Amino acid sequence: MAIALRYAARSDLGLGPKSRNEDSGYAGPNLLVLADGMGGHAAGDVASSMIVGELAPLDEEDVTADQAIPLLEEALHAANAKLTKAMRENADLAGMGSTTIVMLRTGNKLAMAHIGDSRAFMLRGDTFSQITKDHSFVQQLIDEGRISKEDAGHHPQRSVVTRVMTGQPDDEPDTSLREAKIGDRFLLCSDGLSDFVGADVIEEIVREARTPDEAADRCIEVALKASTRDNVTVIVAEVVDADGDDLPSTVPQVVGAAGKRMRGRTRAIPTSPAEKAAALSREATGRAEPDDDSLELAEDPARSRRSKIVLRTVGVIVVAAILGAGGYAAWAWSQKQYYVAADGAHVAIYRGVSQDLGPISLSHVESPSDVLVSDLPSDVQASVANTITARDLADALVKVTALRTEAERCQQLAATGTPCGTSPTPTPVPTMPPTTSPTPTTPGPSTSTLPTPRSTLRPNTSITTPPPVAAPAVRPANAPGVHA
Repeated sequence: MAIALRYAARSDLGLGPKSRNEDSGYAGPNLLVLADGMGGHAAGDVASSMIVGELAPLDEEDVTADQAIPLLEEALHAANAKLTKAMRENADLAGMGSTTIVMLRTGNKLAMAHIGDSRAFMLRGDTFSQITKDHSFVQQLIDEGRISKEDAGHHPQRSVVTRVMTGQPDDEPDTSLREAKIGDRFLLCSDGLSDFVGADVIEEIVREARTPDEAADRCIEVALKASTRDNVTVIVAEVVDADGDDLPSTVPQVVGAAGKRMRGRTRAIPTSPAEKAAALSREATGRAEPDDDSLELAEDPARSRRSKIVLRTVGVIVVAAILGAGGYAAWAWSQKQYYVAADGAHVAIYRGVSQDLGPISLSHVESPSDVLVSDLPSDVQASVANTITARDLADALVKVTALRTEAERCQQLAATGTPCGTSPTPTPVPTMPPTTSPTPTTPGPSTSTLPTPRSTLRPNTSITTPPPVAAPAVRPANAPGVHA
């Protein structure tokens, strides 16, 4: 029995500090794509829309089951290569990336590729299950048995991903091929939904909604009621009988960052042999539909020559202005530096260098924390006062975690009336070589591999991190550059 997909795509900016939607979604008769861009100032919206733009043509492909997964892998590699090229040509895009989930219908089967922590769920009969596995630091801790699934929802590093599309050659997705049955419902969502709404609530919405449109609208509504601090994007698709009377629309729906680059409306995609033959005939006779109805994504080859000339002229002017400002290079370098220091009474991560250029400060607080400077040993307080340098944001996060451990140790000693004194371990300054310290009275930090925060996108950076402590972890409030 032939199948078809009835689908709905929705996206919302969310209630957080982001001024633009960095998610992109595409839903068509043969293709579903969800991309959660990341990088903050580094243009996550560009990354997600570029990926959707590269994958969207697959919606019009006739694909066999044997071809589907190789075709998805090839398209994702091409999209990743375009990210690399864009970052080389525009320094402002350096560090951008995106999660990606893509489903491609081939006959009665669905081929899927997935990378990152966006999620896909399937409802089949009475069973609702997550069919993707997060590529995240918290998932790694679950796999190692260090935390439970319940703890994962409140872990302060739950937004740290280990594998995403960043333009690097080792950005490899997980792939699978599954049979689709009439009545199946699929939900693709960014973490703006899954981080703020429980899986049981999501299941109830998908199960009880009468249509994909109703389910998608309801998911966005509930995420906003849960005060989602991130962009939230969902795609809901239902498998239906292609030979039935109530055939679904074949007009693609494009939302989020990619949707903003759409000119006019999208046109229906031919799915039957007769429709495809008619489309080929129109192209052969020069009567194809005008380009106004096509989709302009991150890279649109249909731009007019005049537009390209204008853009190039503006680009030359901008480059000349940058070259004329001799201090720009130094400033750009400073914005790639991180250090840990005091922000009032608390420890904070700063981006930049701890210097001022006249009235201009060359640093700002990148991520506050709940660690009180007064809770630290006296020697560590002095180190914080003098600033603790870090290689990158990931290294800075590790150092804040180490400081939190020291603060908790001092709090425990204070509860027994014992002075904290000085730190039993070397102050965590990466530029100083290890020193011999007295035998610690509490376990010292252990060495493990901490994955890269979403804002920096350098997967699998090896750094030193302390083991988990028993006290509940507190996520820094509205830490910028952490969520996608």
